[in-house]
Amino acid sequence: MTLIQPSPDMQVMIRKELNENVETRQKDLEHMKDWLKKQPHLPDTWDEERIMTFLRGCKFSLEKCKRKLDMYFTMRAAVPEIFTNRDVTRPELQEILKFINIPPLPGLTPNGRRVVCMRGVDKTVMHPKPEDAMKLVFMIGDIRLAAEEVGVAGDVYILDASVVTSGHFARVTPALVKKFLVIVQEAYPVKLKEVHVVNVHPLVDVIYNWVKPFLKEKIKNRVYIHENFDSLYKYVPKDMLPEEYGGSAGKMQDYHEQWIKKMEEYGPWFKEQEEYKTDESKRPGKPKSYDDIFGLDGSFRQLKID
Repeated sequence: MTLIQPSPDMQVMIRKELNENVETRQKDLEHMKDWLKKQPHLPDTWDEERIMTFLRGCKFSLEKCKRKLDMYFTMRAAVPEIFTNRDVTRPELQEILKFINIPPLPGLTPNGRRVVCMRGVDKTVMHPKPEDAMKLVFMIGDIRLAAEEVGVAGDVYILDASVVTSGHFARVTPALVKKFLVIVQEAYPVKLKEVHVVNVHPLVDVIYNWVKPFLKEKIKNRVYIHENFDSLYKYVPKDMLPEEYGGSAGKMQDYHEQWIKKMEEYGPWFKEQEEYKTDESKRPGKPKSYDDIFGLDGSFRQLKID
């Protein structure tokens, strides 16, 4: 299984964390469905599973959920380089998948959080389009919107810096990083609880200091830099980590291949989903422009590494 769902006892704990009331959640869901139908610029309908995931990610605040959903559909129109042509069998995406692993792990931490690992496997590979890697990240994220059947208490990311070089980041512009992080922080119902950076080296500090201005303050306080795996185990149990990180839960490559297969299975679904986006010509009031969403691209400096 690519995603193991929480046990009944863990579900009780997660519902408390997410402010989920089993007696009123259906009413909240119906409210959001009715709201969507009344928004001329948004899709009239969307499946209940994903709306419920947004409600959970917003701790059942209806107003916050409305803002998130609006931004989610807005991004799908504003960033076509990430949200169109999402066919994992395309050669350019297949090429990236040979050299990066980005799988969510199947298990959950004791406090009900999902762990996602991201790592490169070959430092000599310089892919010309980092936005294609971002596309894959959001493809997995979109599958999870429906696949997290009863919700999780948040996400934990493990970022492996072992093969990161200055050459990789020479292809990453401030505008692209800002775009990626705005989507993550504003458009997805992600409760980002922890970010763990492993296999660190001096370049990591340079990159992190460059990325910091794009991060919300609460996210900055949830980033942990690990000199060794022992400190990581204080947050993520060894028995749910892959062998590459000293764990006993199998190989990262196996998880990676399972998710590639799942994205292939979702191929027709990804094609169908391309129509679910805002129509800015119908938005009440002023249509949102690129600058409204992302600000001026020139306001952040390019990363320069000697």
